[in-house]
Formats: sequence, C-alpha cells, structure tokens
Amino acid sequence: MRQSELFTKTRKEAPAGEVSKNAELLIRGGFIDKLQAGVYSYLPLGFRVLQKIEAIIREEMNKLGGQEILMPALHPKENWLQTGRWNTLDVLYKIKDGEDREMALSPTHEEVVVPLVKQFVSSYKDLPLGVYQFQDKFRMELRPKSGILRGREFRMKDFYSFHRDETDLAAFYNSIKKVYKTIFDRVGIGARTHLTYASGGTFSKYSHEFQTLAKNGEDTIFLCECGVAVNEEIRVENPACPECGGKKFTEERAIEVGNIFELKTKFSEPFKLTYKDEKGELRPVVMGCYGIGLGRVMGTIVETLSDEKGIIWPATVAPFRVHLTALAGDDASVISSADALYRTLQERGIEVLYDDRDISAGVKLADADLLGMPLRVVVSRKTLAENGAELKSRGDEKVRIVKFKDLLDELK
Repeated sequence: MRQSELFTKTRKEAPAGEVSKNAELLIRGGFIDKLQAGVYSYLPLGFRVLQKIEAIIREEMNKLGGQEILMPALHPKENWLQTGRWNTLDVLYKIKDGEDREMALSPTHEEVVVPLVKQFVSSYKDLPLGVYQFQDKFRMELRPKSGILRGREFRMKDFYSFHRDETDLAAFYNSIKKVYKTIFDRVGIGARTHLTYASGGTFSKYSHEFQTLAKNGEDTIFLCECGVAVNEEIRVENPACPECGGKKFTEERAIEVGNIFELKTKFSEPFKLTYKDEKGELRPVVMGCYGIGLGRVMGTIVETLSDEKGIIWPATVAPFRVHLTALAGDDASVISSADALYRTLQERGIEVLYDDRDISAGVKLADADLLGMPLRVVVSRKTLAENGAELKSRGDEKVRIVKFKDLLDELK
C-alpha cells in the first residue's frame, strides 16, 4: 500500500484525555480513532492488526475441533430472565424498542448459545461439541480509561464447549490451556503471559486468567517461582501456589488477555439442556467457556512492546512486514528505484507499506518508528551509490546497506 493513499494521518501529540499508552500510540499512529469513552473505530492499519490476531486465534480454535458460528448481539429479555441475570448483571445494557419490548446488548453469549445448541443435541452421540465466534460485546463500563484494554464495545472470541460429564470437560479444559499459551506465543506476548488462578465462583474451585505482565496493567497478580500466578482474591484465600505448593511470590502488575471457566451445568440447567446416555437416561450437558479479547491483545502488545519512539509490532500481527521509505528530495532516480522495489515486493507477496509522500526525511523516519513495522527499508542517494537499500529492524538500532540482489532473501 502507498502511504500517500492512506486516508489516515499520524499525529505529533498525544490526544487530550487519553492516559493509557496503548490509546496514545494507536491514535497517534492512525490505527484507531476514539468515538467516545470506551468506543473506538479501527482504521485501516489497526484493522489489519485485528484481523491478523483473529486469524491466529481462528486457526488454533479450528485445531481444537471448534466450529465457527456468528450469533446475534441483540438478545431477548426472556433468555436473560431464564438464567436470572437480567436483574443481577450490572454491566448489562438494556434497551427498548418502539413497542416497549425489552432487549439486551450482548456482554456474553451463554443465554443465546445454550438454547441454540439445545436444538441439535439430544444423545450422548452428539457430544462433545465446541462452537466459537468472533463478535462485538457491550458492557456498561462507567469509567473506561484504559484505551482499548477496557471498552464499552469490544470484539471478543468466545468458545463454548459441551460435554457429557465433568471428566470430559476437564480433559478439554486442560487442552485449551495449552492452546491459549500457543496463541499468546504466536502474537508475541507469550513470554510475559502467565496462567493465573482465579476464583471459580459458583462454577468450580478455580477458573483461570491469562495475565500479561505490564508496567501499567490494571490488575495485580502474584507470580510464583514455578511460573504460575494467582490473582489478588485467590492470594487472600490460599497463600500457597495451587500448582507447586510454594509460598514465595512476586507482586506484579498485569493485563488480563484471556480467561477460561468450567461452567458445568450453570447454564444448561435453566434451559434444560440434556442428553440421553447409553441407557436412555436424561443427563444434564456439562459446559465450559473460553474467551479472548482481541482489542485487549492488541492493546497489550502496544503496552508491552513499544519504546519512546513508538510501537514495535511482532511480525505475526504487524499491519505490514516492511515499511519502505524513499528519501528522494528531488532525485528522480531514488523515486524510480523505490517504485521498482515496491512493485517487486508486492509481486513476491511481501506485505509492504510504501512511504512515497512528498515530506521531509525526518518526518518519514519518525513515522516509521511510530508505526512500528518489523523491517524498515530506506532507498536514498547514499544507498543507490552502493546499489542497495538500508535495512533496519524496528527493535534494533543496527543499520546496514544490503545490495538489491540480496534484499529479497533478507526480507524473507
């Protein structure tokens, strides 16, 4: 893509009223735009990042045997009354239409997925089953202040699994722990992300969060020497590590990027979701749910992988792999060479953002750092004298000239 054709522009200054690093850098770079508190538009560069995160998650969910669906965000009041959450869930947005029918904007989808699955599950032969979606959620955050980490409207992957008994649920639950670790590794935050024990509430003894260490994180966790963490509530309830039994913890700030719950029969019972076992006896279906906030992942990458100059995107989720910049002035040969390189990169399937704008070299290089593509390639009079281009990784200060004939191999 030519940067001159990108309708968004970078900003020199941080937007007024934004206190979080992720919102500051993403708005300055033209990745997102703030419509109102807790509600953001994803612009071309930001939407590319979101799509890449989604593609990684989708691939891993499919490996688990998940079947992708898309459920409505507008829910009838009756479903929420059936689970008792219409009057107890304080983040629920409630709306009325012109005929005084009350509905909810979905903060979660248990009230929809359970009656949906009930239509198709009747026998033990229908289980286990897993469905998932990527869908917008709505939660009444009264004071959203953490950029895209905590929004009133946000995109989420939610996976729901259905099992014949708790043994089968437990086996799947352990599998998804491993898959979540793979996902966070692939998006570039795995090394800083820890399985964190949390209260299971009325569902089970424990649920689990995936918390990424971050200086400005909203949550406090306690990290055991074995690598497992507990959140504040569990730390009060149980001073020992649930995994190794150790009692030496380090207090850290962190951002929750995912969570998993054993729901068991919490939602199947209100909707009478049952199946017949081998003996023909009716039994309740046992459930689990597993969420990842896509915006949270994106914001966490920015919070943890950035410096004073801007964002440092991991190659797996960067909007473009290469940021090609022509420092031409009025030199037509530089423009011609950069144009030719741009076409070659496109032909070879290398994602490239080409800064062909007629602006100063200083602004171009500063924008390249702010936008944070993994590789920066600069064509200038100096590099043409050596029949090559300047190559630099975003997270590395080392700059070197690479011959044009070798450049493609380097970029691959």
